[in-house]
Amino acid sequence: MSGTKVNPYAVLAIGVISVSTSAILVKVSTAPSGVIAFYRMFFSVLFMLPVFLIKYVPELRLITRRDWIFSIAAGVFLAFHFILWFESLNYTSVASSTVLVTLQPLFAFIGTYFFFKEKFSWKAILSGLVAVIGSVIISWGDFKISGSALFGDMLALIACALVTAYLMFGQSVRKRLSLVTYTFVVYSISAITLFIYVLIRQEPLVPYGTSDWVYFILLALIPNLLGHTLFNWSLKWLSTSTISMAILFEPVGAAILAYYLLQEAVVWTQALGGAIVIGGVSLFLLDERRIRLKEMKKNMIGGVKDGS
Repeated sequence: MSGTKVNPYAVLAIGVISVSTSAILVKVSTAPSGVIAFYRMFFSVLFMLPVFLIKYVPELRLITRRDWIFSIAAGVFLAFHFILWFESLNYTSVASSTVLVTLQPLFAFIGTYFFFKEKFSWKAILSGLVAVIGSVIISWGDFKISGSALFGDMLALIACALVTAYLMFGQSVRKRLSLVTYTFVVYSISAITLFIYVLIRQEPLVPYGTSDWVYFILLALIPNLLGHTLFNWSLKWLSTSTISMAILFEPVGAAILAYYLLQEAVVWTQALGGAIVIGGVSLFLLDERRIRLKEMKKNMIGGVKDGS
């Protein structure tokens, strides 16, 4: 974090607020899930294209074969994350779906431990569990053990695993590429994947009403170009697990927006769960920051000794 003047935790907070609008915009759209996901990524790529062509095309030469493989994997995982999550919103509520899709620490803790050998303190693990418990409490009264709702819950849970894989594959590539180049490449791959999916499923790309086109564009601008792009920026300074923990704030924002925009009632379990999520995530981020500052000081002291 010493290489940036911008606080990565502040950037992460803005990203979480931005992605909290995603479920609401998907819920109010009348288009099929695959079409919504495709236009979200298509418009994102379209808006980024001028900036990429003017300044960042030469950077494509720096992408190694391994980086291409990882970027393609990240783009495909992101595409199917959106398909499954958007589809889940057709079967279950905003609160239930958003809670399940943001339970990423369950997968991130395991993935970063086995693939990146990342160690965690007991405080971090405990605070992560607290946040996960809070997320479950948020929609405890909304979970329904029925065929359609349970199917939607399972789709959201699989989508959760896919977005964690997307972040993990992108973590190593993002450290070597600029934010614009990495994001443009991954979003383009994701858009192509979604286009193929829509063609196979024979979902109509047109016609849709004016409101749907507005929702498509807003999905590209707010949760994607602002939200996910800020997550991609954060990957250079923060670990996948830290980002996954912060995203647990999303159910809180989504529940509040659903209350005001969709008239979905906020029950006491959601209020209690939201407070627990905030507490758990705050403890995790504070512990993560303490560990990283300790490592930075240790490295600085080691560098001074080596220099002497």
